[in-house]
Amino acid sequence: MLYLKLTASACAVAAISTTAAFAQSRDAIRIVGSSTVFPYTQAVAEQFANNTGAPSPVVESTGTGGGMQIFCGGIGESHADITGASRAMKASEFELCQQNGVTDITEALIGFDGLSLAISRENDFDWNLTLGEVYLALGAQVPVNGEWVDNPYTKWSEINPDLPETEILAYGPPPTSGTRDAFVELAMHAGCEELDYVANGGFDGDWVEENCSRMRTDGPFVEAGENDNLIVQRIEADPNAMGIFGYSFLYENMDKLKGVQIEGVEPSIETIADKSYPVSRPLYFYIKNAHRGVIPNLDAFIEEYMSDDALASGGYLSERGLVPLAEERMQTLQDNVLNGQSMEAPAG
Repeated sequence: MLYLKLTASACAVAAISTTAAFAQSRDAIRIVGSSTVFPYTQAVAEQFANNTGAPSPVVESTGTGGGMQIFCGGIGESHADITGASRAMKASEFELCQQNGVTDITEALIGFDGLSLAISRENDFDWNLTLGEVYLALGAQVPVNGEWVDNPYTKWSEINPDLPETEILAYGPPPTSGTRDAFVELAMHAGCEELDYVANGGFDGDWVEENCSRMRTDGPFVEAGENDNLIVQRIEADPNAMGIFGYSFLYENMDKLKGVQIEGVEPSIETIADKSYPVSRPLYFYIKNAHRGVIPNLDAFIEEYMSDDALASGGYLSERGLVPLAEERMQTLQDNVLNGQSMEAPAG
């Protein structure tokens, strides 16, 4: 047992030494992860480069799941330094990191975001959907005449006669995306639970998770990849199509798009902050602590990300749609991240 511990320790030291040896050949910090966190991290990267004259970090939109796989691949200059995430790291991802020597990680919950349904401003209908209606439009299976069957609905008016008689079409994220994970949990599961068939049938949360997690694959829901800007372009091109993405993309395109009300509440910084908008979630990034003090400029970049200028209410990230943490919680975040506090293993 002692031999094994010494071997593991020696490997870790060797890996960190390798990072130091090769860091000088890396000309920029490397960041991967969530498409929703991407615009915030990109904004920090640009501010950091402007302030310091250092090379701007390379920020890649790989999706939350894809980012975790890359981030947890190992330590050293060939591996990413930071990953963004639109959900918390899973226990399986943490274990993957541990297996690959990424044993010291800091978790940063940077603020909150709303999962927005949006449509072109050229669509003149006053959209207001319940979560139940969202589920009936997009779920793979739904109740019809007391039976749980493949979704037959093709038009919004078939779900509710007060809705337009137009084809259901929604562009959204793929299964690798944290936005997809959050949408399934916060919108699809919650919407399924609103249905009389489920509410009156005595079905529990396990049943809902098993039967209400799949998006339909027969056309009305289209996976549009990890680039949320492409979803924006598609709903610009089709006034009857909806898009599903983080609030920041709606916020940045208010001249072209409008938010769909959910349960009578529009997505906005105020409604996400006060929790009245029902589909909101926390946003994270994760730092590989073995790279601190080794990868050039990484520590200074983290300081910029944790600055009041970036994170506080009225800071440049809130101007891009991030809903900031309360002041006391933000101060705790800043202390923990700047001091490199190691995260504990997530619950299984």
